[in-house]
Amino acid sequence: MSHLLDVAALRVAYGGVVAVDDVSLHVDAGEVVGLIGPNGAGKSSFIDGLTGYLPGRGGNVSFEGSSLDGKRTHTVARSGLVRTFQSVELFDDLTVEENLLVAAERPTLRSALRDLIVPSKAQGREDVAWAMTLCELDDVAHRYPKELSHGQRKLVGVARALAQRPRLVLMDEPAAGLDTEESLAFGRRLRSLPGHGVSVLLVDHDMGLVLGVCDRIVVIDFGKVIAQGTPDEIRADPSVIEAYLGSGDVADAHG
Repeated sequence: MSHLLDVAALRVAYGGVVAVDDVSLHVDAGEVVGLIGPNGAGKSSFIDGLTGYLPGRGGNVSFEGSSLDGKRTHTVARSGLVRTFQSVELFDDLTVEENLLVAAERPTLRSALRDLIVPSKAQGREDVAWAMTLCELDDVAHRYPKELSHGQRKLVGVARALAQRPRLVLMDEPAAGLDTEESLAFGRRLRSLPGHGVSVLLVDHDMGLVLGVCDRIVVIDFGKVIAQGTPDEIRADPSVIEAYLGSGDVADAHG
């Protein structure tokens, strides 16, 4: 059986520096998979290379059985593989709902020509309503980003990705800056996504979140995979504990 996402020997280099060194992993439909590692391990570079933000990478990436090699970022997103960013850049002069509507619009030549004759935003609004409900943002739909808390802004970033109706969303540090209560609430929402047809590849430093919501976890250090397994296996893995020595993140985290 083919995987939803299959990454084989992905390699990303900046000049002479190799940030991602032949990393292979897969995500199956219905899974939440974690990708963790110390600062500078290559996690964000992996997502950048995977989604076409860094051209010239090596290796092979297939999604739903089709190759994404050489595809541009917008083509990758239209295929159903979308991402969030560490920095949430929202349109401050647009409401939450309007920010999501912008993301939900995926114009093609055919749809642009169709909309010239019969303008229609119905599907986009449906997708936005779905994403806002999943992220529990209905109460702030008509507020502007500057009126939101940091936690709410982060959720808008996630909802903006979901408004594109992806099959798989790559989340880059979505819980950064959230307090404990916000992180727990975010974890519950994240865990519910596979039930709505959305699988997740999660990159985050919040080890409690990662160990608590992920089905499997892949650990990288210096751009290479050093361990992979279930949360319990990762907690007990000596190489993972060594990579995090001094912080106690893995040894002290509980699901």
